[in-house]
Order: sequence, then C-alpha cells, then structure tokens
Amino acid sequence: MATGTKADRPHWQACLDDLRPGDTLIIWKIDRLGRSLRDLVDIVAVLETRGVGVKSLTNGIVDTTTAHGKLVFGMFALMAEYEAAVIKERTLAGLAAARARGRTGGRKPKMTPALIDKAQRMYDSRQFMMAEIATSCGVTPMTIYRNIRTDRATAPEPSLRG
Repeated sequence: MATGTKADRPHWQACLDDLRPGDTLIIWKIDRLGRSLRDLVDIVAVLETRGVGVKSLTNGIVDTTTAHGKLVFGMFALMAEYEAAVIKERTLAGLAAARARGRTGGRKPKMTPALIDKAQRMYDSRQFMMAEIATSCGVTPMTIYRNIRTDRATAPEPSLRG
C-alpha cells in the first residue's frame, strides 16, 4: 500500500505517469492523497490541468470533476489537515506529560552498567573476539561497539627481550 505521508512515493509517480486526460483518479480517502492541505491542493490542481478528475471512495461526495465536488474536496482537505494537527498536538502533549512523570519512551537498553563493565574488561583483556564478547552479553557485536571504549590505551605487554 502506498501512503500520502511519505516523501518518496514511487507508486504515486507510476500512477501519475499512467493518467491520461479524461481519466478519473479513484482514491480510498482524501487525506491519503497528500501530505498537507497545500500538497492536496497542488496535486488536484496539477491533475485538473491535465484533465484528470479525482473521486474518493470513503468521502463519496468528493468528486473534483464537478464544481460542488471541488468545494467539498476543499472542506475535506481542511478537515484532514486539522485532524492530523490535533493528533500531533495530543501526541506531543502525552509525551510531555509522560516525561513530567519521569517516564521516557523507547525500549530499555540491553546493556546494563554491569554488562558494559563486563564487556569492557573482556575487550581490554585482549583474550576474546568481539563476537565472543557479544555472545556472552547476549547482544550483537555492534551493540558492544556502541557501549565500550575501544580507543583506550591498554597496558603494554611485557617485553620478552631483556
């Protein structure tokens, strides 16, 4: 499924390439067509100059091939943008409230301070390969690299020459 919220839209470009004058683009929902009101208006204007109409399946009265449909399209586009803005505001408010209660989002880190210390000691000992360190900590080697210091100078090995 292709959505209107992504910047890279290869399916949309392929659809545009296939549309001919007199065609009507059938869409599921008006807010799926563009990323913003400006985007929706621009898309419909471009299609109109090419002689292509737009009809929405869920917003049945949206039909840009008629004057009435163009009016309704504008109203639905405004409502879709308003709804997206309200959802964004609510999400941001919810995240701020959670942070105020001391909650942070996201997954808990797999590398605890104890595991980081263990991995660092194993790495510094120069007796283990990175894959072995990762396996012993139950993570990937990349996770180990992100959590330990590999640039530390370790004590020089004793010289066998005397």
